[in-house]
Amino acid sequence: MRRLTLIAIPYVWLLALFLVPFLIVFKIALSDSALAIPPYVPTLDLSEGWAGFTAFLSELDFENFVWLTEDDLYWKAYLSSLKIAVISTVLTLIVGYPIAYGMARAPQEWRATLLMLVILPFWTSFLIRVYSWMGILSQEGYLNQLLMSLGLISEPLIILNTNTAVYIGIVYTYLPFMILPIYSALEKLDESLLEAAEDLGCSRFTAFWLVTVPLSKQGIIAGSFLVFIPTLGEFVIPSLLGGSKTLMIGKVLWEEFFSNRDWPVASAVAVILLLILVIPIILFQRNEQKQREAEG
Repeated sequence: MRRLTLIAIPYVWLLALFLVPFLIVFKIALSDSALAIPPYVPTLDLSEGWAGFTAFLSELDFENFVWLTEDDLYWKAYLSSLKIAVISTVLTLIVGYPIAYGMARAPQEWRATLLMLVILPFWTSFLIRVYSWMGILSQEGYLNQLLMSLGLISEPLIILNTNTAVYIGIVYTYLPFMILPIYSALEKLDESLLEAAEDLGCSRFTAFWLVTVPLSKQGIIAGSFLVFIPTLGEFVIPSLLGGSKTLMIGKVLWEEFFSNRDWPVASAVAVILLLILVIPIILFQRNEQKQREAEG
């Protein structure tokens, strides 16, 4: 019974917080939009019992999903989100790896403090941190004031409401998710392997590239997934820092739900987004399983 209870708890959690909400959203995606509260006509009425379910199957159509393929806005939003998520993940890796490497090579007594500094931004509300970047990146913001005071620029740069601002916001927000897995992998690195590589004639850079990077691969993969998955459906950062030309599927999803009040189409967008996210989630889980098997 104890084993069954331990196994049942995560499955009940997934059932209550993933499968049931997904089925509700999928049901709305198969409905028709209407001027009502809620703004759709359900095609499946559970109160009618088996007769209602039979009628639902006979009238089943995927009109809302077909509409997503016919309108350029949606598939362009998916592609743009994938592009921004990939570039943001690469930028976060470029920034995060040296930080994680420096933390892992720091003296033992400093590592806890450095780790706390990485986690420290989570003590502040995510929304407040994104809003603060609006004040930093605006034309009258602190960044332009600093650059102009140093004489590096003669007029303010236009950064806010561009894709550049979105990349800055995403890298800043998700940087700890990249640093922590890489730091965990680098901290376990046996330094005698580097010494052996240098004794065999490798330079420090060559030893780093042939020994350190491959041994930190699991941390790189885990950090990349932890950044890519939430970035793909990001809504707050592109809405606050991006302009009208910044097209991401999370932003489109919000507009369909709250501006257009087209819940069926918005639900179809959410279902497709979730199916896209399932692929990296499965790959991430397989990577974690392989890592546990290797450590075992």
